[in-house]
Amino acid sequence: MICLSPSLLKEAAITGTNHARNVTIVPLVLGRSNVRCMISVIRIVEDPAILSLPTLNIVAVNVAPIAKPIQMIWPYPIAIIPIAWSVWLSVWSWRTVYPIAGPPGIYGVITVFLFPGAPSRIGWRPRGKKAEQAIEHDYLNTVLARFSGYIAADELYDGPFCVLSIVDNHTFDRLVYEVLDHNPSCDDIRRFFKRFKQHLDNRGLAIKGITTDGSPLYPDPIVDVFGLDVEHQLCEFHVLQEITKGVLKAVTRSRKTLKAKKIKCGRGRPSGKVGRRIARQNKRTQRKIKDLFDHRHLFVKKKITSAEKKILLRITRGFPKLRNLRSIMDEVYRLFDRRCRSETALGKLGRLRTRVQRCRSLNKALNKLFSPNLEKALTFLDDSLLPATSNAVERGNRRHRKMQKSVYRVRTRDHISQRIAVDMQRDIYMDQANQTIDTLHAIRGRVRRKIA
Repeated sequence: MICLSPSLLKEAAITGTNHARNVTIVPLVLGRSNVRCMISVIRIVEDPAILSLPTLNIVAVNVAPIAKPIQMIWPYPIAIIPIAWSVWLSVWSWRTVYPIAGPPGIYGVITVFLFPGAPSRIGWRPRGKKAEQAIEHDYLNTVLARFSGYIAADELYDGPFCVLSIVDNHTFDRLVYEVLDHNPSCDDIRRFFKRFKQHLDNRGLAIKGITTDGSPLYPDPIVDVFGLDVEHQLCEFHVLQEITKGVLKAVTRSRKTLKAKKIKCGRGRPSGKVGRRIARQNKRTQRKIKDLFDHRHLFVKKKITSAEKKILLRITRGFPKLRNLRSIMDEVYRLFDRRCRSETALGKLGRLRTRVQRCRSLNKALNKLFSPNLEKALTFLDDSLLPATSNAVERGNRRHRKMQKSVYRVRTRDHISQRIAVDMQRDIYMDQANQTIDTLHAIRGRVRRKIA
């Protein structure tokens, strides 16, 4: 049998040498051909013979006669070798023909050869529709088996669509979601909560606390669906964000006031004592403006060091209003200390509001201190298991934003829903993979300790 060697394109290799003796390797000249078959078989029984092979226009050059005829080990009738080929077209390459089975049989018969087939499409389908079907059964059974009773709800706006999500605020498992093609209303939120409550009732579970942002969409539906016994916590982060924005705006207005006090001078080098004095004064004012801008974060930072306190005292010299801002922010952060109860925190809040009302220049900057959302953000102080923030649902929203930047085809309502379902399934698979890895590491650690 003669087959083309993939490494030597100008030679022919003879296989099955265990049953052929005194065989001479004949160099061949290969030419291109349009014939699809790349394998030719020569069966020599009695007399030596030279065959012209149609495959790849093989031409023998300087052929020497074979010294002795090839002797068979024992008589065997002529065998019919079935030949199969693929309809997939291929070109001459080292990838075109290669064996995928074991060595040839006892008679030098090639058992299997593989030709390049059509590219595999496994993994090309997005799996979104199947993931949506699995979410309502297998996924919910898995995540609700470890349900903590505390959830976080939020809405995510993605162009003309809105994604409603409920996440377990302890295990960070996404429980249910819904994609709307319009801005949500209280009726949409109420229907969404009723759907989630139905899943809980089917499994004998109940809600203990809900954390949301300051949106007005949630208070009424929560009372209508879950009742007054369920604690509603507003996210501490969102409330503090509004207060810090007001403080930073007050710092910005102070910088603008300083800039307005600068005296305009002519172009060029200042001349005379008055001109030089005005130039020095403008330079000090500009330095003060720069310090207030560079260190503006010190007015809202939760904890500052002793070095940062010195910097704050230096840049606020001559600005008692700014020093009051920093002291007021310290009092705001003390409101969210878990070592006190909500009743104590509300008493502190009342005294703080009275102090702010006395400073007329700060009333507009700190008007968020008088919002009822601040009182709702202190609900978590009476329940040690109630999370103060809705970071659990915000994590899923951030991952969705990141996905939208890389997967550009997720721009329809169905694709968004299917993509979220795939991500939820991936979360379960990742948990199982992490458990497997932890188990393997623990076993290896015990084995190493025993060997040592």
